[in-house]
Amino acid sequence: MNLENLSSATTVSNTGVAQLVKNVYMWMTLALGVTGVVALAVAGSEQLMLSLFSNSAIFWVLLIAEIGLVFYISARIMKISFATATTLFMLYSVINGVVLSALFAMYTKASVASAFFVTAGTFGAMSLYGYFTKRDLSSIGNILFMALIGLIIATVVNIFFASDTLYWVITYAGVLIFVGLTIYDTQKIKRMLYGMEINETSQKLALLGALTLYLDFINLFLYLLRILGDRR
Repeated sequence: MNLENLSSATTVSNTGVAQLVKNVYMWMTLALGVTGVVALAVAGSEQLMLSLFSNSAIFWVLLIAEIGLVFYISARIMKISFATATTLFMLYSVINGVVLSALFAMYTKASVASAFFVTAGTFGAMSLYGYFTKRDLSSIGNILFMALIGLIIATVVNIFFASDTLYWVITYAGVLIFVGLTIYDTQKIKRMLYGMEINETSQKLALLGALTLYLDFINLFLYLLRILGDRR
């Protein structure tokens, strides 16, 4: 391949990855918007809140449905159609909105808005760093995954011990872990999509990337809300 053809191929590749990454953030933003609208709508309706959360079993069913959808989408993304994957992602964002409405009802609207904008700023800055940095971040992936497992275990343990000290350790650790995951996942998604043509397969991978960053954003928001939120 001569230099002219090489330059042309590089331009096409860069254009393709740019469009796919754009789609990642578009779908992530759409899902966040759906979650926010649903959460605010449910939290603003006393009748809906009573219907949904008067029975704790409903809350647990919603949580299990969320976990099941994430695992199903992640495991079956290449075996289902893009339309089905998109529908399931949107369904997940709706269910998550219903679950988060319980938290929105606990905090003032001003503090929820404040935590959201801080999250958006932090997420945006970290994601930009992950996209443009030349440093290979692969080595921190396993560290962050182990830290996340430790965070989950500590959270479960603290359900029984109800330690305020452990609660705040978990909270600040959660912020650091999801800041790190935002950087790492952004670079991983960029590398995963690099050189791919825009087709159904690459669109599915971009959608999976959107789900990953959506989860990073939501978890970062929840931990920052603990710190910045004022309870009603």
